[in-house]
Amino acid sequence: MVELDIKITAGDLYDFMLMHSYHKPSGIMGSTLGAVMIVTAFLTKQWIFLIGGIALLLYLPWTLFIKSRQQVLMNKSFSESLHYLLNEEGITISQGEISDAQSWGDMVKAVSTSRSLIVYTSPVNATIFPKNQLGDKQTYVIEMISKHMPPQKVKIRA
Repeated sequence: MVELDIKITAGDLYDFMLMHSYHKPSGIMGSTLGAVMIVTAFLTKQWIFLIGGIALLLYLPWTLFIKSRQQVLMNKSFSESLHYLLNEEGITISQGEISDAQSWGDMVKAVSTSRSLIVYTSPVNATIFPKNQLGDKQTYVIEMISKHMPPQKVKIRA
């Protein structure tokens, strides 16, 4: 059993949003098209492609940056710490009087970024564990996830 108190910041949310967006076909296609447009601009000397390519490459990170800041400011659940309990049954998240539990069998996948461990509770929703707040419990969190989720669903790099 592992217990944690985590406060999700705009930076943590932005890290999740970037990872999530760039691992979907639309994020990959947008980045590829932007890069192709920049290469085309240099090969053809038609600088409109350079402007379009740069716009495509910067649009998604910029909008996600703004969206993460807005969500943290507008959503009261980000203003206070969340209490996490990882045990044999799953992950329980509580804040004040509100509590929600997810069983390990319902988890979609677990991934990591340089900043966070992320456990998807649905294809679009996730529990974010910022590594800078895990401290010495990071190893235990990874062990709990790896022990209770099938290996093909766990893509965590330490």
